[in-house]
Amino acid sequence: MLLEISDLEVEIEGKKILKGVNLSIEEGETHVLIGPNGAGKSTLFMTILGFPKYKVTNGKIIYKGQDITNMETHERIKLGLGVTFQNPPSIRGVKLKDLLKIVDQKHDYKSDEELDEEVVSLGDKLKLNESFLERDVNYGFSGGEVKRSELLQLLAQQPDFIMFDEPDSGVDIENVELISKEINSLLGHDQEETKKGGLLITHLGYILNFVDATHAHILMNGKITRTGSPKEIIEDVQKSGFGDE
Repeated sequence: MLLEISDLEVEIEGKKILKGVNLSIEEGETHVLIGPNGAGKSTLFMTILGFPKYKVTNGKIIYKGQDITNMETHERIKLGLGVTFQNPPSIRGVKLKDLLKIVDQKHDYKSDEELDEEVVSLGDKLKLNESFLERDVNYGFSGGEVKRSELLQLLAQQPDFIMFDEPDSGVDIENVELISKEINSLLGHDQEETKKGGLLITHLGYILNFVDATHAHILMNGKITRTGSPKEIIEDVQKSGFGDE
């Protein structure tokens, strides 16, 4: 088991958002989380990452067999957690290429030149050229550029478990296809066997035409109300909505 969440209850400023979430994700699995706005999808992501604003009042988060419920965020990241945010902040004064060098901790480069070459090579995969890498992180980026920048950081980081917060929102079809290709690569879907896993939030489900997901869950009012195959869940939601709790 890669990630196991049991009876998770979470409050934000005294208001209960998650009300007993149970979720298990094994190596090689990619799960999809859908639900209406305010259901608690992003809250679940932020809680898994350990953001202080999200207070766990009950339950546990187990990652790779280790209880991370009370760990600091940076400790979780070092264990192999990664995320793309729906609306990441701009960082003035920090070049994208420098951030990539910081997050790439899994490779032992012989020289700074070798590291520079790897960063440029990663950028090419997402059609972000060398001059783009010289820009401040996310500052003045278009919607598609922001999404590709986020994925580029994950390509450098190479986490074992990745959460994607609406990677298809605000981007055109061409970018969705490019982003989906790299999501599949990050999750090891282009390999015969992978030990990586993922959790993806999507609102409309269009990206699932390109990303190989294995399970889908509906999150309503802070609880997972239904689990099934991504195709069945998305088709039912498109036909009948999210249904009652």
